[in-house]
Amino acid sequence: MLRHYDEIGLLPPASIDSATGYRYYSEDQLPVAGRITALRDIGFGLGEIQACQQGRENPQVLAALFSARREALRGELAALRRQLRLLDTLEQRLRKEDSNMEYPVNLKTLPQRQVASVRMTIPAYDQEGILWHTLVRETEHLQLQPDDPCYCTVTFHDGEYKETDVDVEAQKTVRGTYPDTEHVVFKTVPPVTFASVTFQGPYDKIQAANAAVAAWVRDNGYVFDGPAFNIYHVSPHETDNPEEFITEVCYPVRQA
Repeated sequence: MLRHYDEIGLLPPASIDSATGYRYYSEDQLPVAGRITALRDIGFGLGEIQACQQGRENPQVLAALFSARREALRGELAALRRQLRLLDTLEQRLRKEDSNMEYPVNLKTLPQRQVASVRMTIPAYDQEGILWHTLVRETEHLQLQPDDPCYCTVTFHDGEYKETDVDVEAQKTVRGTYPDTEHVVFKTVPPVTFASVTFQGPYDKIQAANAAVAAWVRDNGYVFDGPAFNIYHVSPHETDNPEEFITEVCYPVRQA
């Protein structure tokens, strides 16, 4: 490198040993070597470094060189920031794709069924137990006969996420005829075609399951066609262990 510096006149040695060809540099050349190193560290090429050296006595030349390098660095920084954003976006997309693989989507039809239904506005989604307690309390004397299969579902009628005061309906499929009570209505529910994800584990997985269904609907030529509902195949009614819960997240759909 020093030989090249000498060849282009950037840092000629103080003397050269004629016998060995060794280059010797004096102490007063150390500041020059330091400046060259500093200029290289901020990305100046050798031609620009040479121009800086030659223009040391001309502030305008130095200002123009440093301004150009500053603009180049800003451009590189903007490019790096774009790359970082792309990196974050790609990582999120890959995670979503992995999540969707974790939650396979199925297209199903739930047949017409007779249900015991309780629909209320409750404070929040995690308090839907209010509905089930009401259903059990008001129908205990009726000795309901569950249908086979017996679907326990909760339908979310608001159509969008709400923080409070959510309109929710609990349904349990039953066999037979019963009188309505104060809050429980017995009715026939028509068949519904829906896209769903079934998962085992705690309810905090529901958000990922929702995302998987939404992506499937978007990518397969379907549109949403009614309020979403959950089917609780294994719920806190059957087990206290959240790892044993089995939940099916369902969205009514039709072809676009």
